[in-house]
Amino acid sequence: MTIQTHKRTCSLCEATCGIEIEFNPATEEILSIKGDKDDPFSQGYICPKATALQDLHEDPDRVTTPMLKTESGWQPIGWTQALDIAAKRFAEIQAKHGKDAIGSYLGNPNVHNYGNLLFGPLLLRALGSKNKFSATSVDQLPHHMASLHMLGHQLLLPIPDIDRTDFMIIMGANPLASNGSLMTAPDFRGRIRAIQKRGGRVLVIDPRRTETAKVADEHWFIRPGQDLVLLLAILNIWTHEQRDELPTLPDYVDSIDLASLCAGFTPDIAAKATGIDESNIRQLAKQWLAAPSAVCYARMGLSVQQYGGLCQWLVNVLNIASGNFDRPGGVMFTKPAIDLPAILAARGGRGHFDKYRSRVRKLPEFGGEFPVAVMAEEILTEGQGQIRGMLTVAGNPIISTPNSDQLNRAFESLDFMVSIDYFINETTRHADLVLPPCGPLERDHYDLIFNTFAVRNVAKYAPALFDKPKGGKEDWEILLGLAKRLNRGSLKTRLQTSLTYAVMNWLKPVGILKALLKRGPYQLALKTLIETPEGLDLGALEPSMPNRLFTKNKKLSLTPKVFVDELQRLRTALLAPQSDDSLLIGRRHVRSNNSWLHNSRRLTKGPRRDRLLLNPVDAERLGIAEGDTVKVTSRVATLTVQAEPCDSMMLGVVSLPHGWGHDEDGVQLAQARQAGGVNTNRLTDDHYLDELTGNAALNGVSVTITRVA
Repeated sequence: MTIQTHKRTCSLCEATCGIEIEFNPATEEILSIKGDKDDPFSQGYICPKATALQDLHEDPDRVTTPMLKTESGWQPIGWTQALDIAAKRFAEIQAKHGKDAIGSYLGNPNVHNYGNLLFGPLLLRALGSKNKFSATSVDQLPHHMASLHMLGHQLLLPIPDIDRTDFMIIMGANPLASNGSLMTAPDFRGRIRAIQKRGGRVLVIDPRRTETAKVADEHWFIRPGQDLVLLLAILNIWTHEQRDELPTLPDYVDSIDLASLCAGFTPDIAAKATGIDESNIRQLAKQWLAAPSAVCYARMGLSVQQYGGLCQWLVNVLNIASGNFDRPGGVMFTKPAIDLPAILAARGGRGHFDKYRSRVRKLPEFGGEFPVAVMAEEILTEGQGQIRGMLTVAGNPIISTPNSDQLNRAFESLDFMVSIDYFINETTRHADLVLPPCGPLERDHYDLIFNTFAVRNVAKYAPALFDKPKGGKEDWEILLGLAKRLNRGSLKTRLQTSLTYAVMNWLKPVGILKALLKRGPYQLALKTLIETPEGLDLGALEPSMPNRLFTKNKKLSLTPKVFVDELQRLRTALLAPQSDDSLLIGRRHVRSNNSWLHNSRRLTKGPRRDRLLLNPVDAERLGIAEGDTVKVTSRVATLTVQAEPCDSMMLGVVSLPHGWGHDEDGVQLAQARQAGGVNTNRLTDDHYLDELTGNAALNGVSVTITRVA
């Protein structure tokens, strides 16, 4: 037996760890998956998720041929027939009800597939519908909102320079479980240790003592949804008590008076709202300014709450006001081999906000997408523009978006639905047609998105390890096949579009990748990356302001009107006393990533991870003991789970993991069904969101807990 080794990047989370896959080319049997010590970025580190690449490749539940739903069940059909049916039904619905009668939802895995990123827009343009949704608005929309209004581009995200910082403040993030998020950083535990080894400190502020908090120097509990008040209090101390210590803002920064923004948000007020001692708040403000370098990294806990947009804006404000912007050890910006922000800006694609609004609730679009929290109502509410047909691509919104029961009813009511996916899951079971792409090891890989968010400039390419199954298609081929069939308009328009499709089909994703690399800032040849399978280190992040700004006047807007107005609108509510309700937050595990890895036997083995965590004092007050069955009730639903009192939870806060609950009728995921768990997004509320951005508020949901006798 001849064993070969294939080097590539793990595509199952944002860390982009280098891996080595040992396999038998004669039988295509995978023998092992381990970290690649030669990878200059991850240096041999991998988390448990990497082994799931084998499980995905070999999964007996994986769909490998198009499936049509009939009265007698799912029936396999050929690709030509499948694509013809999909295009014909979409066209019929739009001809009868208008272009907006077809909705689309793009899931998280799309950003791990550069073919989808390059070819997906072709299909969405061919559909021509305003009713577009994605996982962005249950995740990171507040980050993009802040970047668009402050820096001029929705993809120009400030990246923590964690490898050189002296003081790292982590708010609402658990990178030891997530491996970094909007901060591509493999081996985060090792990077924390490096900060501590060089004499630096790490502070975690979170309602739960997370895995990250346990290895940090210090952890503070904070009441969910009150992060904004803490941030305002820090700014208040700086601008009212430590004004002389504040560095001068750079010439390229435009700002109104910061002191007026935070007036009234004093440390004592913040202490009452957040549960953090006033002395600690003052200590943080002082140490942040005094540190040789410091950076605040805030993620899901701040993004998926009712003040997410203001939180992420203020995190940027504090990083800038403290003098830790565009400098080593603070927040910096990548110079990726394929510079997506620059490429998109050259085509007028910096992003936009509130150009039009949703039909029912009148929420603003962002970047051409509506908040996913309105998707169900846009399907269920009759009238002109009602969604009657749906396309989902690599997404499972039934599990990952708020008020799942309502969305189940909405999908069940559709006239027609197509899912590009290789599993029959909670969402795709509603489809009339499932179009399965090949698996991640059967296509080549390059990280377009995550190199843009990395803590170091890197580039790496890997060809496909295995040939795609006979008769199989890559995602981009499915997307292009549908787009071709939906080509319409005048003769001139159809001819021009057909030419574009022909060129794209001829180039294929790898041809476009080759051209983009050659035109990038390093003028890399794809051949160079092929000959360097472990990847290239292109250097540390470097200062780039103000040249990196995409604003028309090359100024950074520190206090955009849209944020200032929203803060003024909410001022009274923020200063009001808080309720005593129990507040629900989510949590992530290193062996999980949303809902799409739960059919991996390697990642779901071991103790159950779906219990409701609550503080022991709360448990005693409610008469709840370890393992008791409890009911958790929100405005929209009730779930029954087992309880686990633990001192890692803040008083008044409970936690359920996200992405579980695979027991719906029709789901064909044997391992996931066996793993159990409940879908926590049955409890989250589609009407509880960040009103500024439209991002769903999945954290801080008011719930009641009762013990089941």
